[in-house]
Parts: sequence; structure tokens; C-alpha cells
Amino acid sequence: YSCMLTEQGGVVDDLIVYFWDDEHYRLVVNAGTAQKDLAWLEKLRVASGAPVTLAPRRDLAMIAIQGPRARERFWQVFPDARAATEGLQPFTAAKAGDMMVARTGYTGEDGFEVILPAARAAETWDKLVAAGARPAGLGARDTLRLEAGMNLYGQDMDEGVSPLDAGLAWTVDLKSARPFIGRGALESQGQKSNFVGLVLIEAGGVLRSHQAVRAASGEGQTTSGTFSPTLGRSIALARVPMDVRAGDTVQVVIRDKPHAARVVKPPFARQGKILVNV
Repeated sequence: YSCMLTEQGGVVDDLIVYFWDDEHYRLVVNAGTAQKDLAWLEKLRVASGAPVTLAPRRDLAMIAIQGPRARERFWQVFPDARAATEGLQPFTAAKAGDMMVARTGYTGEDGFEVILPAARAAETWDKLVAAGARPAGLGARDTLRLEAGMNLYGQDMDEGVSPLDAGLAWTVDLKSARPFIGRGALESQGQKSNFVGLVLIEAGGVLRSHQAVRAASGEGQTTSGTFSPTLGRSIALARVPMDVRAGDTVQVVIRDKPHAARVVKPPFARQGKILVNV
């Protein structure tokens, strides 16, 4: 998992890159930025003269199976794939027949993301449901990813935001000498904001994106927010002044009224377990 950067250090997209061998990589990008990503990669390919072929796979579909029994549900439907996938560690993948199965997910839960021929997607979905998997929409996924402290492209970061200011410094390698696009900008600009979690401790509102956050040393802004079913409280991710730390109390402006919120270090919860002080 990493960030694809502009020369100015902004995030073109956050994506997962799978390495199969020296000649084959697979990039899984955000659907909403796929065309932009492809255009950026093509521009880099031409400029570098690299002997690389970009092959968009519009013939494939992805189904995410997430939760404590997700892998067992998958093996019920695809028992022949168990041998190839049972030993997968998080953020690794394997090929099983004409499928690619990755132990990843955008929910903070365990499970598989399955890439398979698009013509088989509907049939596979129906088989998973018949095996006991319950369909979940994007609203549920958004709540889960926020509880897990996972960024959403276009809200928590974009081309105008550095990964250093989005809690994603761990995705870029500034320790080795290896060059990459945007490195110079990251090194010259450095980190300007602290990216934190917030838990609303004062009743009377719900945290959403683009709400002002007032701290003693200055003002920041929420980037994502929702009501957390696991915590039973409203939570948010936010960019705040650099000196704001976990344990501090800040004020979030909701409908023109300040509400107290506790600063925490994400994730808020994973696999159903609360990880912060509520």
C-alpha cells in the first residue's frame, strides 16, 4: 500500500501494488481515479522511455469478503482455492485458478479481496450469499474504514495534500537513497500538520468532514467524520496544528457551535475491538 505522488508531493491516488515477478505487477487503484491514474502513469512512461506496458483490466471484477468468518465463507464456495490461500498473510496475495485472492480489505476486518473474471462476478456473489455472507453497502464500508483509521481519497488526502500531512508518512521511503517522484518536495516542505483522530465527548452533534477544529495553538479541520456504531460516539479524522497530541481536548464547530472532542491516535477500532479511550 502506498501513495502515488505528483512532483509537488501531492497524492494522485493511494493504491495497492502487487508484485508477481520482475516482469509483472498489478496495481489496484481507486475506481473514481482510475482514468486519472492511467493518464499519469502513461505520462511518466513516455517521459522515462521505460519499456513498460500498461494494461487496464476492464475484464475483471473485485469482490471484497470481510469479517471474522469471511475466509471460511470463501472456502465454502471455493474449496479448491484453500490450499493456495490459507497461508496468506495480510497484504499478500496468491493466484488460485483464474482468480487472484488477496488478504486485504478496506474495512479493518480480516478477509479476502477476490479479483476474478467480470463475467463470473454475479454468480460468485450469489454463491457467497447462499453460503451465509451478508451483502453490505458503501455506507457500511465507510463507517468501518473510518473506525479503522483508513484514509479516503478525495477527503483525507488529494493532489493538494502531502502524505506527511495525511498520516501516511509510513507509505513513503525517505530513509533509503532510492529516488521517487515527489521526494524532493516532501523533503523540502516537510510535515506541516498533525493528522489525528477525534472522539466527540460533548453531545449535540455529529462529526462530519470540513468542520473547523479549534486548538490552543491554532485551527485545523476535520477530513472525515461519522457516528461510530462500535464506539457509540461520533468520530473523525482531522488535520490540526503540529503540537496537538493524543489526550488533548479540542473544540469542533458543528452548526456554528463548538463541541468538545478528545484527540486520539487512530485506529479507533479494528475487528470489533475498541482501541481508544471513549
